[in-house]
Amino acid sequence: MAFSQLIYVSDLVNKNEAELAPILESAVRRNPADGITGMLLYSGGNFLQVLEGDPAQVRLTYERICHDPRHTHITVLTEEEVAQRHFANWSMGYRQLSAEDVARFPDYAPYFKLGFKATAFDAKPGVALELLELFSKGML
Repeated sequence: MAFSQLIYVSDLVNKNEAELAPILESAVRRNPADGITGMLLYSGGNFLQVLEGDPAQVRLTYERICHDPRHTHITVLTEEEVAQRHFANWSMGYRQLSAEDVARFPDYAPYFKLGFKATAFDAKPGVALELLELFSKGML
């Protein structure tokens, strides 16, 4: 069975960090029932997220996010078929990146120091998946 993997960036409306917990709670509650796995990174008012699962379910989950008033400026970085999930252990892994992460990972810092921006990933599209995998490994 092939899976769909969709990676996107978005902005948190008004950088209202009080919305982070409800966003994560919703994902953790809904994703297992929909067969969705993934990882969510947050930095500087922006999200970088990967969704994996059945192509139709990934698309429905993404469309729900697009209609969520807490997200704005949503941009798909990649959407592709993968033979296996990269984030199979996570109904939705989460990490809020910090100044310590900037210091620990200087090669990646330009991508998240000032918040995730789609244009930052244009020159090196694979770096989004690298970042998501890097921070998910630190959580196991």
